[in-house]
Amino acid sequence: MKKTMIILILALSSSAAFAGSAGDNAKARFDSIASGDVNAVLTQYQDSATLQWLGGPLDGTYSGKEQLSMVWSKFAKAQGPMKVKVQNLVEHANPKGSTVTADVFFAGNNTVPVHYVLSYRDGKLVNEIWQVSPSLAK
Repeated sequence: MKKTMIILILALSSSAAFAGSAGDNAKARFDSIASGDVNAVLTQYQDSATLQWLGGPLDGTYSGKEQLSMVWSKFAKAQGPMKVKVQNLVEHANPKGSTVTADVFFAGNNTVPVHYVLSYRDGKLVNEIWQVSPSLAK
């Protein structure tokens, strides 16, 4: 019985250590994107990260620092200074990684409503889905 309780306490405490960090990373990411700071956006990626951009003029799949730098530079240039609004942020974590989903509105030269899905391993972004979602604006 004692051994079971120790295992349960350890399991609960290890999952608590992961809670919040990916959500905080996601919020920092949204702020970096809105600021147009492409270097800050790029430092959050793991080397083999992939971005799936679904919809809009930048629709496509981007992998590797060169492609990711190009797409974020284009976005920052097209949007200019932005404000960001985050809704419905949800984080799920376990010792192997975390996933964050959120509805995010980037308002610059245009307002871009995005349903965002971010996957993290070892504190770095490994997979990102940027779903342009006009229905969010309704």
